[in-house]
Amino acid sequence: MLVDAHAHLLPRDYPADAPECFPRMEPIDGDTARTLLFGRTKFRARDAFFDAERRLEEMAKSGVDVEVLSPMPPLLRYDLPVADGLSLARHVNEFTGALCATAQTRFFGLGMVPLQDPEMAAKELASFSETGLHGVEIASNVLGSSIGDEKFLPFFAEAERLGLAVFVHAMPAATDRLPASAMGTYVVGLEGALAAASLISGGITAKCPNLRISFSHAAGGFGLMVTRAQYFWSGTWNEEPPVPEKAIAHDDGPSPLDYARRFYYDSMVFDARALRYLIDLLGHDRLLAGSDFPAMPREEPAGRTLRSLALPEAALEDITWHNAFRFLGVDPPA
Repeated sequence: MLVDAHAHLLPRDYPADAPECFPRMEPIDGDTARTLLFGRTKFRARDAFFDAERRLEEMAKSGVDVEVLSPMPPLLRYDLPVADGLSLARHVNEFTGALCATAQTRFFGLGMVPLQDPEMAAKELASFSETGLHGVEIASNVLGSSIGDEKFLPFFAEAERLGLAVFVHAMPAATDRLPASAMGTYVVGLEGALAAASLISGGITAKCPNLRISFSHAAGGFGLMVTRAQYFWSGTWNEEPPVPEKAIAHDDGPSPLDYARRFYYDSMVFDARALRYLIDLLGHDRLLAGSDFPAMPREEPAGRTLRSLALPEAALEDITWHNAFRFLGVDPPA
């Protein structure tokens, strides 16, 4: 079995009486695709984004059995007024629930919330069970604030209490340190790393020990950053036993790597060598298969690089499907 734990959807349409700040989906002449128009975003959306039958056909072509569906990241518009953001989230969540209901053993949905108001976002999570959603997607920053900021603790605590999974999608933030052409490459990697690091350094990971959370693209450069944090905590190399008197910033623990191994990471890092490193450092029980489909084409066939690593069968099956259901907190379909 192969579960694609990082796949996206878009609603086909939006209410005719929706506020002007809502997205629009305009038909493309002579095509079943549509154009998403949302703020500065203009994106050609294939019908696989919103048509269940087309999704299933594409899954069959690439060898995917199950998809974990989350909103296309441009929908996570935290700059909207809170009331409009809540209205948009509910529309997207209703569409997600309806699409997943067409094939309940093949699609598992993640919703969205107006995280610009953390208390409102926390309250909205209670409605997810009614819509059949198994978790929530959030961006790696909220209007420039790290998700590890203490103001987001009530949101994460409520997700933990309700047993909902949280998927953190790296969202490029404007910077004058890199050119605009780097937004989709280096900045995405930086964003993922900052998001994961902020949850640890801000104390949310310690305060929500049972929170199930995953990061797109293996949290960017986090896998290399956390080993430095481990050294500062332990005073030793290679995760040898800590020597507190040699450490720069020792505390009672857990260690940075212990915290990092509470997270899940999708394996869309585009290179077998990077995958080997992540498996060695974080464990095969921490990785999920992912593709960003249909925003990006899947590897052909899906999971090809993972299967090329000659992993033990149990380790490979963890990555290709067991871990995804553990992350979602549900039993695998028969």
